[in-house]
Order: sequence, then C-alpha cells, then structure tokens
Amino acid sequence: MSVPSVVAHTLPRPVPLAEFDTCPVSGLFRRVGDRWSMLIVILLGQRPHRYNELHRAIEGVSQRMLTRTLRTLESDGLITRTVFGTVPPGVEYDLTPLGRSLLIPLSALADWAVAHPLPAGTGSAPADR
Repeated sequence: MSVPSVVAHTLPRPVPLAEFDTCPVSGLFRRVGDRWSMLIVILLGQRPHRYNELHRAIEGVSQRMLTRTLRTLESDGLITRTVFGTVPPGVEYDLTPLGRSLLIPLSALADWAVAHPLPAGTGSAPADR
C-alpha cells in the first residue's frame, strides 16, 4: 500500500503560517469548504444553469452570497459565465475543464463523508447567507 501524497511530504514543526496560507491544498479547502461553493460546483457538474435556476436550487442562499460565490469561482477559473444578448440579458454558468476535473476528488471526499459521518453537533456555525 502506498503512502497518501498528503502525508508523504514532511512538514516543518511548527508549520509556518506563511507556508500554510500560501499552500495550494489549504487554498483549495478554503474554497470548497465555504458554505456554497461545493454545492454550486456539484450542481454545475450536472448541467449548465442560469442564475435564477441556481438561486431556486439552493435553499437559503441570498442573492448577494450567490453572486459573490459565483464571482469567486469564476475568478478561480472553475466556472464560466456566459451572457446572452437577450432583453433582459440572460446569464448562464458552467464548469470549466478545470472545474470539471474537481468533480472526481470532490466525489471521493463526498463518498468518504457519507461513509464516515461526523457525530451530530460537530459541524460549524452557520455562515453568512
């Protein structure tokens, strides 16, 4: 059995905060660990969605948070935003090839989480909606 890559690298003790903050793995977990990003990536993995479709599909997300999350995912290169020249303008979101490549490791993480649920009450407090 091979050693998982996440533990194969020897970390300095203590781990310097600057190294932790610039680590691409830490950045990814910050991105997919926020309240809405992972759900949006999963929904867009099924098919492209228009803004209002996403808003209706995610109970509890405010328009402000949905817009902010979509902009961040777009700036990270995980989704594309296509504007249609209709009146009013239509906007559709879809995964980029990079975003689509994230579905496999997200699926593995989700499968693990379903197989090993955390005890009730160990989740984080609700984030800003």
